[in-house]
Amino acid sequence: MALGEPDARAAVTFLGTDRIEVLRFTDGDIMRYVTLGMSAAPMADPTSPRADPVKGPRAELVLSVRAGLADTDKVLRPLAVLAASPQVEGVVVAPGASLDVGEPLWPGAPFTSVLVAESGGLIDDLELDAPLDPVRFLPLLPMTPNEAAWKRVHGAGALQERWLAGATDLRDPLRRSVALD
Repeated sequence: MALGEPDARAAVTFLGTDRIEVLRFTDGDIMRYVTLGMSAAPMADPTSPRADPVKGPRAELVLSVRAGLADTDKVLRPLAVLAASPQVEGVVVAPGASLDVGEPLWPGAPFTSVLVAESGGLIDDLELDAPLDPVRFLPLLPMTPNEAAWKRVHGAGALQERWLAGATDLRDPLRRSVALD
């Protein structure tokens, strides 16, 4: 894998779903949590009368945070919940989407949701044999409740511009909300 060997892993199985694993990779002071199992089946449009078992978008989720500042290993279950959402809720996870777990991502986290970013940065897409779509590794950017509300009104691009303008360290597990006024 592009990140090397994982130094920790956890698996979660939800009733009626396939097993989802979350792998942890340590790269200096950065911890990366990557789901494994979400891409086993393509995501389907929940309004479609019949899901195609072969064609459709496939993805895994990637969360990067600074190590040692918070107990971020507790993010394993919330990440598995997010990765299971296509199977459980029929959600198609795509860049620009917001995903909310309804509770802090880890103890003391100021975030309950994430913004799904574009793939292709840290981990290249994984090409599969035709006619299967490639697996996209989608970065997750933690959002405070205020940022999530602002994003719903102004859009993902506008929030990302605010983060850039504010030189926001999106990997800081304890960061405060960016200025939104």
